[in-house]
Amino acid sequence: MQARRGDHIVLAGEQVDDPVRAGEVVETGADGAPPYSVRWDDGRTSTIFPGPGSVLRVESGTEEEHSGVVARPELGSMRQWSVRVTLFERGDDTTATVALLADSAGALTARATSHRSAADAPDPHIGDEVAVARALHRLADRIVADAERDIERATGEQDVHVRSH
Repeated sequence: MQARRGDHIVLAGEQVDDPVRAGEVVETGADGAPPYSVRWDDGRTSTIFPGPGSVLRVESGTEEEHSGVVARPELGSMRQWSVRVTLFERGDDTTATVALLADSAGALTARATSHRSAADAPDPHIGDEVAVARALHRLADRIVADAERDIERATGEQDVHVRSH
């Protein structure tokens, strides 16, 4: 990852329920490499070495300055979203928390559980699958609901419904 002064960086929290942090790069290492000095949206400044879950939004400079970071418009553009999954198991209960890590400051999260009944085989893998599937389904529903609200705001339409398949 390379950055320049004025670029924006978004960091996911270390834990799924931690807030996402966003800020402006105010200083970089040699040739735009880390460490970066970042002024966060809350006004604080710190030095960071971005790791997994970091998103660099290039909003300053030219394409030539950021070769390899910004796609050429005629070739399309690419964005990367990741989903972080955290599982917690206690006894016969499994809780899955999922967080969408995208290039926006707001994070979407969802949580779901599964419970193994006494008649079920004691296979925690199955509980993980069920809890994660339920949490991902809820996250997908939240993303579609957000898209519907965004369409309503952009178009002035009401009661927009986006098909999920």
